[in-house]
Amino acid sequence: MHAPPLYAHRLGRAYGPDSSARALAGALAAGVDGLETDVCLTSDAKLALLHDPLLSLGTTLDGWAHERTAAEIARARLLDRRGVPTAERPLMLPELLAEVPADLPIQVEVKAHADPDLARRTAETVCQRYRTGPERHRLEVISFHSVACATAAASGFRSRLVVWADYAPEALAAWAVSRGVTGVSVEHFLLSPKLVSVFRLAGLSLNTGTVNNAELLARVTELASPDAVCTDRPAELRRELRRLEVRSAGPTMRVVAGVAAGAAR
Repeated sequence: MHAPPLYAHRLGRAYGPDSSARALAGALAAGVDGLETDVCLTSDAKLALLHDPLLSLGTTLDGWAHERTAAEIARARLLDRRGVPTAERPLMLPELLAEVPADLPIQVEVKAHADPDLARRTAETVCQRYRTGPERHRLEVISFHSVACATAAASGFRSRLVVWADYAPEALAAWAVSRGVTGVSVEHFLLSPKLVSVFRLAGLSLNTGTVNNAELLARVTELASPDAVCTDRPAELRRELRRLEVRSAGPTMRVVAGVAAGAAR
């Protein structure tokens, strides 16, 4: 089984705090096919890489991202999974782009809590900043907010709607196509063959996540052949999938794999 492209979720949260420089360095060093991060608009129209617009959930600051300047947010410290402050600070989108190879795809997920207008303005800011540069071709705007996806599509960017329910997929697919949205990101537990076929027949790209288990990745790949899978631990997951394939293939394949490994050494 050929693994689909694996994207580092929150820049690789297995390697460091969410969307941090340490997470990014770990993902790039380990090897990754693409990156996924979240973006929030600041009060001075900058783009901060934050999973949660409510700052107290992921940083040492309080309040909301859109109420703080980029400088204020950059002085904060990111929290680890236990809520303990780390030495890592929030990154801004230009910093990420400067550190990443030019050919590596990047998904930026627009975040705005219960505020479609803020989501639209965030997507507009991404598109305005990068409409004419080379980044336009590697950035993909994704969001739970349909208005953010439609806004990005209208500006000529690839965009992807995050889907958390299997209700009326035909209507959703028709809406996406009519707005120029190029794909959907479907939670892995929803990926039935019927749902997948609706989106594929509409010509939509299909991603899924967050998948951190090799058996789960194998099932998702078999059911949906996704165009990309988000994971916290891309390098480890790829290795574990290979080991799972060898175990599943039986003794003959294990011998062949052992010979190949010996030849490689």
